[in-house]
Formats: sequence, C-alpha cells, structure tokens
Amino acid sequence: MKIKHFLVAIVLAGFPSFVSAQLLPYQNHELSAEERAEDLCKRLTLEEKSLLMMNGSPAIERLGIPSFDWWSEALHGVGRNGLATVFPSCIGMAASFDDDLIEEVFTAVSDEARAKNTLARREGKNGKYKGLSFWTPNINVFRDPRWGRGQETYGEDPYMNGRMGLRVVKGLQGDGTGKYYKLHACAKHYAVHSGPEKTRHSFDIERLPARELWETYLPAFRMLVKNGKVQQVMCAYQRFEGSPCCGSDRLLNSILRYDWGFDGLVVSDCGAIGDFYREGRHEVSKDAKAASALGVLSGTDVECGGVYKNLPGAVKRGDVKESDIDVCVKRLLKGRFELGDFDPDSIVPWTSIPMSVVGSVKHRELARKMAREQMVLLKNNGILPLSPDAANIMVMGPNAADSTMMWGIYYGQPAHTVTALEGLNARTGRKLPYARACAVTRMTDQESVFGNFHCSKGKGMEASYWNNTGMSGQPDVEVVYTSAISLDNGGNTAFAPGVNLTNFTTRIKGTYTADRDEMLRMVYNNDDGLRIIINGDTVHNRWKTDPLNFRDREFAVEKGKKYYIEVDYMQLEDDATLNFDILRSRDVTPADAVAKAKDAEVVIFIGGISPVYEREEAKVNEPGFDNGDRTSIELPEPQREILKALHSAGKKIVFVNCSGSAVALTPENDVCDAILQAWYPGEQGGHAIADVIFGDYNPSGKLPVTFYKNDSQLPAFDDYLMEGRTYRYMREAPLYQFGYGLSYTRFDISRPVYSNDKIKVRVKNTGKVAGTEVVQVYMRRPADADGPNKTLRGYARVTLAPGESRDVVIDFPKHLFENWDEKEQEMRVVPGEYELMVGSSSADRDLKKIKVKI
Repeated sequence: MKIKHFLVAIVLAGFPSFVSAQLLPYQNHELSAEERAEDLCKRLTLEEKSLLMMNGSPAIERLGIPSFDWWSEALHGVGRNGLATVFPSCIGMAASFDDDLIEEVFTAVSDEARAKNTLARREGKNGKYKGLSFWTPNINVFRDPRWGRGQETYGEDPYMNGRMGLRVVKGLQGDGTGKYYKLHACAKHYAVHSGPEKTRHSFDIERLPARELWETYLPAFRMLVKNGKVQQVMCAYQRFEGSPCCGSDRLLNSILRYDWGFDGLVVSDCGAIGDFYREGRHEVSKDAKAASALGVLSGTDVECGGVYKNLPGAVKRGDVKESDIDVCVKRLLKGRFELGDFDPDSIVPWTSIPMSVVGSVKHRELARKMAREQMVLLKNNGILPLSPDAANIMVMGPNAADSTMMWGIYYGQPAHTVTALEGLNARTGRKLPYARACAVTRMTDQESVFGNFHCSKGKGMEASYWNNTGMSGQPDVEVVYTSAISLDNGGNTAFAPGVNLTNFTTRIKGTYTADRDEMLRMVYNNDDGLRIIINGDTVHNRWKTDPLNFRDREFAVEKGKKYYIEVDYMQLEDDATLNFDILRSRDVTPADAVAKAKDAEVVIFIGGISPVYEREEAKVNEPGFDNGDRTSIELPEPQREILKALHSAGKKIVFVNCSGSAVALTPENDVCDAILQAWYPGEQGGHAIADVIFGDYNPSGKLPVTFYKNDSQLPAFDDYLMEGRTYRYMREAPLYQFGYGLSYTRFDISRPVYSNDKIKVRVKNTGKVAGTEVVQVYMRRPADADGPNKTLRGYARVTLAPGESRDVVIDFPKHLFENWDEKEQEMRVVPGEYELMVGSSSADRDLKKIKVKI
C-alpha cells in the first residue's frame, strides 16, 4: 500500500488528528461541516455544482464525491423502497392525539430507513428512494376535505400540525445531540397549499389576508423551523401573490431565511421549477435558464427535476452569478457532511442499525398499537362491543378484503397486510360469512383474478423496463407484479426505482390459468402507447402519443386453459399512467346484498372510499373524484343505498368507514347502529378494527378534522379564505366536531384552573371499563371579533381504571396566547382578557370555560 493511501485509510478509521493533515480539508471529518463545505465548493466546476443541485446527484469521482439522491419518502413508513413496516395514514395517526407514540413510530421508520440505506450503499445500489433525505412531514393545514392529499397531513388545526410535525422531525432526524443527523426530515409544502390538485401547476393565490397567512398557513412551518430545527423545507407548486412558491423572495428569503433564521436546505417540489416557464403553467420565466436562475436567487437549493442543469448557461447569459449558486451548494454540501455521507461507517453510529429491524415483530406491534389508537368511534347505540362468540355476524363491503386500501398513499411493501376481514376472522376464530356487496363507487360486485397469473419468476406478471422508447438493449429494471397493476407518475413518481419519469417502455407478461368457464373483464387505462397481446393475437394496439383512455374488454376463458398475456406500454410525453387488471364482475342491487345477509343479525360493513381515487393527481374515471381530489364528500351512492336497504331489512349495522378525509355520513348516522372511523389503518389495521369492535381495545381516537353534514356546508374548494372552514371558522353545526370521539366508558372533566403557566383539571372515569380520554384545551380572545371561534392550544391523554380520578396538568406558557394583532399587523400576545376552554372535544357543550387576564 502506498504511504498516502495508508495515511488516508487510518484517518478514516478514526486515528488521531495528526494524520488528518495529509487530507484535503473537506476530507477531514474533524473539521466542521461548514468548513468542509466551504473547501469543497471551491474545488467544484460550475457544471459539477449544477449537477449536485439536482435531486439525483451523480458521483464526482475526481473529488471522491459519492452519488446522492435527495428524494426518499417516509410518509408513514419507508416508502417505495421494498420491504418496510406500513403504519397508518398520517391523518389517522393525528387522531390518536398521542405525540409520544408518533415520535416512537418515526423513530422506527428512521431505523428502517438507515438500515436500508446502509445496505444499499454497501451493495452499490443507492439511488432514488434509498437515501438519507426524506421528504416528510406534510404539515399543510387540511382546510377542505375534498383535497386528496389531506390524508398526508395531521389535520385541520395549525397548532396540531406543528406539534405533531415536531415529533415526526425528532423521530427522523434524532435528538440533535450527536455529530451526525440520523436522517433529514423535510417540512412541506411551503406555503399556503391544500389543493385543488388539478390546478396546482398554474393556480395563483392572489389575495390572502395577512391574518390568515400568519395565523393559519405559516404557524406549523415556523414551529418546525424555529423549534424543531428541521433540516429541509420543500416549497410548493402554486403561486402565492403572483410568484411561484419556489421562486418567491418573500416566502423563501424574507420570511424563512431572515425572519425565522432557517439555515437548512430548501428543496423544490418535483417539477416545480419547470412550471416557471412551461406553457400552460405559471409562465413567469421565459425559458429554462431563466427559471433555474429564479430558483437559485429565491433560495431554492435543490431541484427535484432537471432544469438546474441549465444553470451554467444561465450564468453565461448573466441571469445569475456563480457566487449566488455557491450559496446553495455550500448549504447542500453542509447537509451531506452532517449526514455522514462522506465519512466511513465506522464513525457514523447510525450505520450500525441492522436490517433485522425492517418489518420486525416489534415494528409490527407498534403499527398495531398506532392503528388501535387512531380508531375514532363516531356513533354507538350500545351495540358495541360485540361478543366474538356472537352468532349470525356477517362481513360486507368493498374495503373488507382490500389489502392495498389499508396502505393509504406513499407506502412501502409490508411482509403481510391484515385486512379487516382477516382481522375479524382471526378474533372470532372462525370464517365469517362475507360478501363484497358492491364496488367503492359502483353498483357492481367484482373481484380481481390477477392471482391466477404466473410467470418465470413465480406468481404474478414479470415486467421489464427500458429507459428508451424502442425497448432496445438489455432491460434497465425488472420487477414482478403480484397484484393488479396501478401505476402513474403523479407527483413525479417513477413506475419503479431506476425507471425514467418519461420516455420509457415496459413489457409486462404472464400466463393466466382459468379456473372456470366464464366471461371476464379486462380493464385498463393508459396514456400514450399500449399493446395487449393474448396467445399471440394483438387485441389492442395504439402505439403512439395518445391522451389518457379508459377501456374495458370482455374476455372469455375456458377452465384449465392457459392464456399468455403481454402488455406493452410506451410513455412519450408528460403524464404516465398504466392500470391493468382482470376482473370477475356483475351488476348488483341493494336487494342482492339483503339476500346475501338473510341469515345475519349483525352486518359489519367495511366501506368508505379508497386511496386509489383519493391521492396525488390520481388519474381514474370514477364518480365523485377528479384528479385525486373529491368532487363530493358524500359516501358513494351504492354503499349508501345498500346500508339503507340492510337497515330496512332489520339488520343491525356496524359501519367501518375507511378514508383519508372527512366523509359526510348524515344518512349513515340515521341507519347505522355504530360508526367507526378507521382511516387507512396500515398493515395491522385489520387486527385493530377487530380489537375495537370486539372490545379488546377501548377506542380513544378523536377527530383531527371536522366531519361536515353534507356538501352544502363547504365553501368553494379553490377559495383559501378560512371563513366557514374547519372548527375554527365554521359558523353552523357540523355532523361531528373536531376533537370528537366516543369511548366504551364515560369521563367527567372538572372546571379548569389556570395558574403559573399551567392548566389543571381533574378527570374521572365514571364508567365500568378502563379507558383513555383526550383532554383538549382551546383559547380565544373575546375582544377579537374577527378571530376564530376557538383555537387548539394543548391536549393530553389520560388512562383511567373504572372509578379512578387523576389530576391532569397541561403546560400553557404565555406564548400560547399569541394571535393576530390587526392593529400592529403581527402575531403577538395582545394584553387583555382571554377565554380558556377545556373538555373532550371542540363542541361548546363538551367544554368548561374560565376567563384569564394576560
């Protein structure tokens, strides 16, 4: 070994600092991250700097810089990176009102993420979704239930989003006491963003009162930046006051950098810089060079996309200075040094986390615990809990046996998913009668028979991907699909890791073995080129640029016969969509459901909506949905009609609603004996549903969003004014209030006492079973006539045995009285009289009030 290489090796192994003099400053891990970033930036060419500023940064071998991808997902578990524990959706976790458990969940998530990254780097397979930078949490205020991405948030209250977001950040990044961050978390989408999805690339929020900006849309971001030291902030797609958020000097420089002192990274939402100049989008820049310059000058350090490759040309043209680019590059290099990206595993303690944590028994138990706590009991006329030994129970509903529904959106791949049907069967110890009854949005009974496919790699269909449009050369990526194919590049999501977002092809093939004589339905939708070949016969061929199409083809099969099916897809422009499945289906009526339930006394109906339709830029043709948002918050009509028919037939109904947002359940409140809000409950959700229904767990969840009575209670979706929205500004009674949720026991909460920056109440369990209550604290300033009805300022969980009483003390420091001062045009604690309200929900009837002077 040459002496130079030997010296480098022993320094990297942690030998004393005298040897480090042989290294260049940026290679010396004993220097600060800032010093190393300053040194390395000086050694980079302009072209290299621009490459480092894109999310998929290639290796720069001459300087020993490894490849790095800033884009990984961990919304509620490590996403899009193979095996991982899938926890409940974020909106569900918010319903737990359990900050400690949320931190525990994201500590588990970061353990899995670090272990997977360490293995990927050692195998030379690091890349998109496999990195150390995770673009979560989403702390946008869920202002309108029609927004399909609201399920990614922690509800409609600014304080709650901030408080829970802080614990997500801590769980992901670590406590900040060590030399290296465990991961980078990212607060998104900054700012004033919550739909509609359809217009987000061109929409301008032109006029927003200062009060609403500072009191509703910014507080959570401010909390994570100033109190949580979040290392990344993602700017949003839309325009705010005429400027795209990723090109807004006011948002990114004046407020974020200067007012709040943020010194971390700003990353763009995917494709957001391209929106600056592309036709039909914001069109505020004349071309890609101008767009890249605007992004840099506004403070966007890392671009998710490819526009920043134009930065050298922008410098040459005079649109931006290289010194401006250096500011961004130093920040991103500092971030990588603080993650230990340049340093050996031996000195980065997080790299010792073993792969055995991924999908471990401990994490599965944690997923079940969270799924239990996030269940919200909305109605119970005494029917619950059911006895697991009770006869004549039947399970129905389109979501009862749907495993992928449980995962929500932005998910990983669990080792096993416990569906509601599986969980109910496991708890009763028998196979309960089951009928799907209808589809989520249509009066059809159908099932996928995709499970009858086999390929050379086993069960399912095998797919080969080429990052070209000619299927030429060796495939770049190969995967196997074991369930219905549902793919799109919404949110700039690749069909599979390593596949281009555009200009790619795939061949998906498998052999279908018929298990009966029947007429099946082949359903598929796509944009651009598609060929379908069955036993050598081409039954569909549109191999060209093509708009999104939805198609349906009958497909006759004979028992025992094999059918070789090949699906070829070519993506050429803009959006990419490919869905393919083979279904058994038939039209049904509510009377059919009643007939199937003729022997049942109690029907557990697992319904609601689905993340297939409710998600980022979903491209499906279903009534009630548009581009991932909802056009109506009512329960889909087929389910509503079946529930009504079952009730009329004298059946007792336990309705389990699965959704990522509020559903208007006014008719269901009349016909169902019990309603349980299950959200999208994750891989252990089926067990959790059974735990609550059969009384093994006493529900304690509370609504983090208002459940409106019907569509008529909603203001216009694209109106960002808060009047009439959420519990804070709604003037009429909703169906179920924010903070509402029933238990199998009852609690009494005393009148509060406020003293020494603390609120104290006494809580008593007046029922016959142990249970947990969530004590909630709200505040308002009576003199503030234009302010919110009330606003959440604290909460605490308390678990009590029957008859037990306990004092609950909640910190309430002076800064929590902060609100908007119209006269001074700022957020501050205005001296005067305040009203504190403490109780079990935001409803006035559930609150006890005191007045205090500040």
